[in-house]
Amino acid sequence: MLSAKSLFQEIIDNDESFRLFCSIAAGGESQGGWENARIAALVPDGERALAPKIARHGADEDKHGRIFNALMNKRGLEPVPVPPDTDYTMLLERSGIGLAHDRLKGDQALTVQDIVTYLAHSRVTEQRASEQMELLRKHFADHPDLGRAVKMISNDEDNHLAYCHEELLRLASAGHGRAIQRTLRECALAEIRVYRDVSLAVMAHMGRILGWPTAKSAVLAAGIHAVYAYERAGGWRRMVSLRMPERRDALGGPAAAAPEFA
Repeated sequence: MLSAKSLFQEIIDNDESFRLFCSIAAGGESQGGWENARIAALVPDGERALAPKIARHGADEDKHGRIFNALMNKRGLEPVPVPPDTDYTMLLERSGIGLAHDRLKGDQALTVQDIVTYLAHSRVTEQRASEQMELLRKHFADHPDLGRAVKMISNDEDNHLAYCHEELLRLASAGHGRAIQRTLRECALAEIRVYRDVSLAVMAHMGRILGWPTAKSAVLAAGIHAVYAYERAGGWRRMVSLRMPERRDALGGPAAAAPEFA
């Protein structure tokens, strides 16, 4: 029976597919770490209190990148170049979502609207990350190699999502509500397209590595298209709602250290 657990297990059990999975994940996390570090450095004067939380967000992302690299290293594997069609963060930027890297490479301070754009982008993408890590946590929390990593990253992603909710609600109460909702909607509709395309690309690469028969690949592709149809029909709305989280000030302290993988 084809299930999420059996699919992930197959990818994890093969060195080449595991190496590609971890390389893609590590690349995305490292890119997120750089983006957050640059945003923290460019926060406008009126939002300087937010800078340590943005920096903590970036530190967490960097840590996740190191964790995925350590998982590969434990199996004697080296990272592989990330195929461009699987580069989620790059494809989001090309879709005009979030803050452009050219802007972040400069020294000009950001505006409050830029912070709204950053937080809205993060609220949408962290929803996706939180859901994906919860799925992995459900099936692999007790895995001897992946368990600690999955639980730590899942907890971090939940913290990131809580932080985005809290900060966006703060900005909404300061008069930015309409801009926030408009930006959230734009981000969500773009993200679901990019996620569909990246999912199809990842499964195609995995299928070639693992030698999947055409019928299996077709079933997986149909499932990805079905998820997109659901999200396009209204599932995207879960990515734009805002509510005060139970975890308050979720990024108010230092990042936890990454676990050791001997």
